[in-house]
Amino acid sequence: MSNLILFWHRRDLRITDNIGLSEARKRTPKVIGIFCLDPNILQRDDIAPARVKYMLGCLENLQQNYQKTGSQLLILKNDPKQAIPNLAKALKAKAVFWNWDIEPYAQQRDQTIKQILQQTGIEVQNFWDQLLHFPDEIRTGTGQKYTVYTPFWRNWNSKPKSHPTPTLENTENLTETEQETAKNAGATTLPTLKELGFVWDNPLILQPGEIAAKQKLDEFCSQAIFDYDTNRNYPAIEGTSTLSAALKFGAIGIRTVWQATETLKPKCQTEEQQAGIQTWQQEIAWREFYQHALYNFPELAEGPYRNPFKNFPWEGNETHFQAWCEGKTGYPIIDAAIRQMNQTAWMHNRCRMIVASFLTKDLILNWQLGEKYFMQKLYDGDLSANNGGWQWSASSGMDPKPLRIFNPATQAQKFDPKAEYIRQWVPELAGINTKDILTGNITPLERKACGYPAPIVDHNRQQRRFKQLYQQQKADI
Repeated sequence: MSNLILFWHRRDLRITDNIGLSEARKRTPKVIGIFCLDPNILQRDDIAPARVKYMLGCLENLQQNYQKTGSQLLILKNDPKQAIPNLAKALKAKAVFWNWDIEPYAQQRDQTIKQILQQTGIEVQNFWDQLLHFPDEIRTGTGQKYTVYTPFWRNWNSKPKSHPTPTLENTENLTETEQETAKNAGATTLPTLKELGFVWDNPLILQPGEIAAKQKLDEFCSQAIFDYDTNRNYPAIEGTSTLSAALKFGAIGIRTVWQATETLKPKCQTEEQQAGIQTWQQEIAWREFYQHALYNFPELAEGPYRNPFKNFPWEGNETHFQAWCEGKTGYPIIDAAIRQMNQTAWMHNRCRMIVASFLTKDLILNWQLGEKYFMQKLYDGDLSANNGGWQWSASSGMDPKPLRIFNPATQAQKFDPKAEYIRQWVPELAGINTKDILTGNITPLERKACGYPAPIVDHNRQQRRFKQLYQQQKADI
């Protein structure tokens, strides 16, 4: 009779290219997957219904994939600090394996569970899986943690990358007696979105699960990646991979993604194509930079990195914040982006930067308001990427250019030159002259006629005000 190993899935909802799962299978054919629906996460006030829907879809697909190998994925719905040790003890598991996470809550939770399991004589094995290079691998020449992206990228890119690990196969399932034991220890059926208390009826940008993620990667690598360096900034063009949710939940392995890009390099026929691949690889490195930053500086999750922003006099205009949340600021590119997110649970990355700059530099509202709103809406919402992006835009984070301010009109003219994106998401502007939409010079009469609000603030005036507040904060330190 084979030893039983439980593999605890978290941000790795796949059976292919999963380091911890692969290591478990090397030890025994009797590998049983588990996933714990954690009330400490699901009951937070920054959970997007669409994100939960995507996760449940990935779990459903993962259950099917486990069954094909001969095993199964058990679902638990309780605090993992109780649920996982209880199940492991009841099933007399030899070991529990899982892949590390970088988030502060996960780190604390995992250490607690590891201690409980080890105290009861159950072996624990942990692995780095969601990163191409784990944090301790990437240090400066003097052993320091990186706080600036460019030198991080040079070091990170210079290191060899691991290849994907094999797909799980030829496994053994629990016996009927063990199945009953698992049920008595809390194993349950996968709940519906409604049963978890969420509603999201709109389609998702990317279908959940491993197959959909791999198909999307293959589709992106067949064409769009070669034009990525140019097209990624234009929200009206489908120029990005839209794999962010798959990477957040691990529906696809990061080594699989990296290998796909490396395979393309010899096929490049122009410098533009090479630039497209390298720029996308740099985006993968940005993702890892933010994960390393959060792991190395967990205080980022709670507040600003740079001193001038630790007591910044943000304004508390609730009316302005509400207008921003509803896409009714009177600035077409801002409103288009927010409405896209509200309706689809996704926003183009260029637009994420523009609306974040507007909230912090034009409305002079605390970036943490926007950070939380994004997490309440985005189906790919990820703490490290979202926090890193917001702190970058607010100038409060790890950024050598502290006063980057985006002009909404300039951004619209440059990246939505025909106003296609704006017209798609702000249809009341369909009949307005393109030049006027892009510059924002829509007359009060036209705004009234099409039911579009006047600008809630003046960009130039607010820009000057923000700079004054910032200089004052710097002087006071």
